[in-house]
Amino acid sequence: MHIGSFMVYDPSTAAGSFVRFKDVLAHVESRLHLSRVFRQRLVHVPFNLHHPYWIEDDAFDLEFHVRHIALPKPGDWRQLCIQAARLHSRPVDLTRPLWEMYVIEGLDQVEGAPPGSFAVLTKTHHAIIDGASGAEILSYLHDLEPDPPNKPTAQPWQGEREPAAAELTMRTHFNNLTQPSRFFETLSRSMPGMMKLSAGLSSQKLKPVGVVPRTRFNGKITGHRVTDGRSFAIADVKAIKDAVKGATINDAVLALIGGALRRYLIAKQELPQESMIAMAPVSVRGTEQGGSAGNQVSGMLVALGTHIADPLERLQTVHAAALNSKAMTAAIGARTMTDYSQFIPSSVAALAARMYTEMGLSDYTAPMMNCVVTNVPGPQRPLFFAGAQAVKMVGLGPIYDGMALIHPVFSYCGEIGVSFTSCREVLPDPGFYSECIQASFEELHAAARLVTSQ
Repeated sequence: MHIGSFMVYDPSTAAGSFVRFKDVLAHVESRLHLSRVFRQRLVHVPFNLHHPYWIEDDAFDLEFHVRHIALPKPGDWRQLCIQAARLHSRPVDLTRPLWEMYVIEGLDQVEGAPPGSFAVLTKTHHAIIDGASGAEILSYLHDLEPDPPNKPTAQPWQGEREPAAAELTMRTHFNNLTQPSRFFETLSRSMPGMMKLSAGLSSQKLKPVGVVPRTRFNGKITGHRVTDGRSFAIADVKAIKDAVKGATINDAVLALIGGALRRYLIAKQELPQESMIAMAPVSVRGTEQGGSAGNQVSGMLVALGTHIADPLERLQTVHAAALNSKAMTAAIGARTMTDYSQFIPSSVAALAARMYTEMGLSDYTAPMMNCVVTNVPGPQRPLFFAGAQAVKMVGLGPIYDGMALIHPVFSYCGEIGVSFTSCREVLPDPGFYSECIQASFEELHAAARLVTSQ
């Protein structure tokens, strides 16, 4: 359940046109104080009587978290994606701060990568970051120029002792005493939204998402991962969304992914008659919570129009579905929906998750969605890491039984990267699915150009 990315860097902008591993260590060390995420670890309450607590890890070891590897020759794009997927497939160590970083050299034959380029893969457990806080941490690790005049420097830091079992139990006791009042407060906030949602459905102003078809992406997964992705000019994606009145860039990306899934499943002779459904995460992080850690995200369900051959008709369908889903989410309130999760006892949640996986219940329960599409707006100015300029980014996300495909979408410097993470046994040909994404974009772009030229 970790999220992350790998970014390709051009070292020619760094001092001496070269970045050593010790330069990377020094760079990361100078940023650790900017976010508590970097040095916090979990401590568990005895018998899982309550959710775990965070403490500052007094045994923090930077070189455990930042590692150095290289691709074997020839060092091409496919090898980089395979290595990224392999690293992403490994669980993080839950006894340490929940993140890792890998500096990957040897990108000699990666198309579009300048000579001497290196990649940096990061992965962080979803328990401590979501898309919005992940973007903030990305900004902490990067500069807006190769050698900024006011570089951060490492700050003195002191770890915390691990609380004794009796202390954790007492803290849990007091938290549980206030749990009923917090529950009824959340319930009172949600009742008006529930009534509003019910009225909207009764008047048919709002429509249920519909049946989620079962596809290859809705069964059990293994521990193996695959990843790949394509990049497109933001100007071209804007041209696509402009072809349908009111459509957004998010709508255009969802329609693009719907077209890619349609192509892929037609090739497998597995395209369902009903539209596939994507879950699109919705940040519930308020402006006052900038810089805070944690996973503060809800979600909405959107039909991808995979049953529609015409690309612009598919975009119109996606746009209408997104408007409907946003209205349903707004009726209740995305934050209110996520607030209910805090009232589920951690032991019950853990037991339910283990039973769902070990008993293979994903094969016997109706799917809630077919995939995830998470869109995180990124900076439109060049970013620099230890002086090296970022030239490409591919997002990585978590998958689980019943949801074996996620599309992290990230915009950077005039481009939108549409990447994906899946299970190797579910999607054994990531190169082909990447081609489907490219073909779907070209189909949408050509149709949009035809409309705007008339």
